[in-house]
Amino acid sequence: MWIASYPKSGNTWTRSFLHNLVRIINGDEDEEQDINAMNEYTTWDISAKKYEELLGKPPTEVDRKEIAALRARVHQEIADETDGLSLIKTHNALVVDRGYPAITSAVTSGAVYLVRNPLDVAISFAHHMSAPVDEAISQMETEGLETNVNEKSIYEVYGSWSQHVASWTSKPNRAIYVMRYEDMKADPEKAFGNLARHLLMVPTKQQLQTAIDRSSFKKLQEQEAKSEEGFREKPKKAEKFFRKGEVGEWRYGLRRDQIVRITTAHKEQMQRFGYMPEFM
Repeated sequence: MWIASYPKSGNTWTRSFLHNLVRIINGDEDEEQDINAMNEYTTWDISAKKYEELLGKPPTEVDRKEIAALRARVHQEIADETDGLSLIKTHNALVVDRGYPAITSAVTSGAVYLVRNPLDVAISFAHHMSAPVDEAISQMETEGLETNVNEKSIYEVYGSWSQHVASWTSKPNRAIYVMRYEDMKADPEKAFGNLARHLLMVPTKQQLQTAIDRSSFKKLQEQEAKSEEGFREKPKKAEKFFRKGEVGEWRYGLRRDQIVRITTAHKEQMQRFGYMPEFM
């Protein structure tokens, strides 16, 4: 089961909720899920280690087509190693990459896709990269955008924000459950309750509320601040991973020309999800 999103759209928040809920339902109600131990139920499919084992050398030393050709084998291995349903974090778009699918349908039972207003994503993404907002906006406009290959991970295929969103949501698919970040913030009990039911989990009202409370943005911030190593998934250049998590920060965090640039580039998908500002 893929937990998929464009970066800074609620992926870690959702995984934290699911981890906490599974722990609570299984009777482990004493403490919240450690954010640096989320590989208990979820993993990431871009670990360089898995590809190096198959390649016989570091992924940094091979052509990207060789990496793309191995994705299906890596996904199969993850499925084979998991007893039950494995939750996999991904920022890949649902695309074919160099002739090979970025998401292997043969070992996929479904996906949860998280979408967030690109006006807010731009600000959060900029902080994530320790870069100016204009640079984040440029990356979000770039069709076919891919990340780097390094000693820890292979590349991911983002595409532009619009490409990413359209790839996962433009064709109705019962196996892909779509959630808006803004709905998760506005009514977490409804949003996460519906997600739990979609995944055939039947928590009590108290279990659901406890899982929501333990995975709140405030709790995640507190964990990151208390941990000596911070959050392991935080980029080295970023000050912190869990920054604000606000809805509507763009209203005071973006210049008008930046708002126009984003809405012009992503108008179609923004209209689909109710993100176009009233004054545009």
